[in-house]
Amino acid sequence: MAGGESQNPVSLSERELQIIDLVAAGLTNQEIAEKLEISKRTVDNHISNILTKTATDNRVSLVRWALQWGKVCLDNVNCCSLPINPIKSDNLIS
Repeated sequence: MAGGESQNPVSLSERELQIIDLVAAGLTNQEIAEKLEISKRTVDNHISNILTKTATDNRVSLVRWALQWGKVCLDNVNCCSLPINPIKSDNLIS
């Protein structure tokens, strides 16, 4: 698959899904940190972990991956329903 995008669903935490949504909305790491009231370094670490888990190389390929797997909705395109309370014992999001 082009762009180093993962072909398999991966396990992402609720916080990681929040961060992907904010990346897709165009926020910088600093803006994400402010919005979530966490440090920028924590956001940097989350993004690094997300890129590793999704086998993506950068923010653009991450957003492409998220669109492909229905993790984000952008301007009513590719709208999806994310679980409100994912089961903690099986946090696999497909």
